[in-house]
Amino acid sequence: MVLVIEQDDDPESPREWDTLGKMVCFHKRYNLGDEHDLNSVDFGTWDDMETHLYEKMGACLVLPLYLYDHSGITISTAPFSCPWDSGQIGFIYATKDEMKKDFGKIPISDAMKAMEKILNSEVELYDLYLCGEVYRYTMFKVQTCDLGYEHRISMDSCWGFYGSDPEENGIFDQAEVDISEWEEVG
Repeated sequence: MVLVIEQDDDPESPREWDTLGKMVCFHKRYNLGDEHDLNSVDFGTWDDMETHLYEKMGACLVLPLYLYDHSGITISTAPFSCPWDSGQIGFIYATKDEMKKDFGKIPISDAMKAMEKILNSEVELYDLYLCGEVYRYTMFKVQTCDLGYEHRISMDSCWGFYGSDPEENGIFDQAEVDISEWEEVG
């Protein structure tokens, strides 16, 4: 068996999944984050927009979003050190309703910590997507013919693995399952 790992050239944005946070982003060249009805010109400062999220949108936790744009883009909840190619582009927030639904039975301080961790994880996952760090694999069975030539027969494939380490992103785990299934079939 041969396992070929490649960059996924058509990954799904994790912002299309069921997420806790809502990403409100503004950029002249990129369509980032989630769809929303806010207009950046309606706010004088980022603080004004953050206040609006708390007071009008029902936010209970708001984290800033920063973008670094230089030979590719990367996003974070922490500012980047480059003052020329980076800056704030919006926020990710969770609502009081989401907190009640997902964390209603635990103390508020624990719920807030859990939500902050989840929002940061959502941004990290979205960053992997924006940076092209999404992978797929194809598994081949290698056979040698009578003339000594190798032929690869595609056995299975899977995609949508976020992160470049196949031990951490799940590629090796899924490939083991696929190999086991093919060994059972014979």
